[in-house]
Amino acid sequence: MWMKNTLVICACILGLVTGCSQTKDRQIITITNHLDLPRTEELVEIPLKELHRSMLAEDKTWVVLDSEGNQVPYQITYDSLLIFPVRIAEKGTAEYTVAKGIPAPSDTICCGRCYPERLDDIAWENDKAAYRVYGPALQRSGERGFGYDILTKSVSYPVLEGRYRKELDPLARKQMKELRESGKHHEADSIGRAISYHIDHGNGMDCYSVGPTLGGGTSALLVDSSLVYPYCYREYQILDNGPLRFTVRLEFNPLTVASDSNVIETRVISLDKGSYLNKTILSYQHLSEPCQLATGIVVHPQNPDGAWIGKDRAIIAYADSTDRVNAGNGVIHVGALLTKSPLWKGVRWFNEQEKQFSPGALGHVMMISDYKPGKPLVYYWGSSWSKSGFSTQEEWVNYLEDYDKFLSSPLEISIK
Repeated sequence: MWMKNTLVICACILGLVTGCSQTKDRQIITITNHLDLPRTEELVEIPLKELHRSMLAEDKTWVVLDSEGNQVPYQITYDSLLIFPVRIAEKGTAEYTVAKGIPAPSDTICCGRCYPERLDDIAWENDKAAYRVYGPALQRSGERGFGYDILTKSVSYPVLEGRYRKELDPLARKQMKELRESGKHHEADSIGRAISYHIDHGNGMDCYSVGPTLGGGTSALLVDSSLVYPYCYREYQILDNGPLRFTVRLEFNPLTVASDSNVIETRVISLDKGSYLNKTILSYQHLSEPCQLATGIVVHPQNPDGAWIGKDRAIIAYADSTDRVNAGNGVIHVGALLTKSPLWKGVRWFNEQEKQFSPGALGHVMMISDYKPGKPLVYYWGSSWSKSGFSTQEEWVNYLEDYDKFLSSPLEISIK
């Protein structure tokens, strides 16, 4: 069942705002799309400081209305932005109204949390896909999981709580243990298949391999041609938890980089409703000299030729055949794009030492860029599953290229 969030959205009519003053009781937001592409699954951002102060009084409630008076879901983010979805035709303009009114409950689409019961995973999702990063408990266990993990989805509602609950069900785990101890391995395996999130039970699955690699689009420092892999986060803070955006801040353990022995990596990751891509803001504290950063996607032996590198754009993609090619798990299309031109992009194959370190991988398709201390790197990464999203790599690449165009031509916003 979808979660409800009483902060958001709406079932109100335009008559609620008829006769209100333009400046104190409602404001008109005009949004213009300058591209020859429709904008149909995009969230617009309005700084709250640009709205009239009377709209923001603590004792006031308000709604967002489209041009026909229908309420539109919205969210107030941790960084004081009003966000809501817009639909604007190519070269088109649309008007939305922020007005006094009583918002109704809304379904939460984007959400996540820390799962201490599963080695401190932080997992999150929207209506397109789900992701996770690994935590301190996994690092203490000795297992090596460095990059972003991808958890496929084929439904638009949240599924992670149910998957983790089933996978970790203590009663089922106890039954499996007892059956194995009594030699009933077939019965134990049957229960294992029924609860495993590595099997698609109708809403997606975990069929992507990460290990000691950059996984599904992680960035890492590149020092003397060697990747300085981030291991697991040490601290986290969930900043937004739906209904339309999830945001988490991750801080990692100190790194030694050249002469700097206390380099702290911080990532702020956000995922919006309707988007196949996460936005990441990456920065390093106590780094004294400029360095290089690699943004990469692991290349697995199941599809050594699955990489795609953009010629004119800072985009990379990879068609991952999943961890069991013959199990009918489809293809996971993975991609990343930078907001500035990289120094280099291509496939970087592992040398013999790296192959021993990461035996389940061949290398990375990656982009290398400059990083200057004090200037965060902003980039986007994400995935689509062929069983619910884009069927072919060509369709996926088209999406990435259009997304890059959207970033290069942001929506024009006027507030009255």
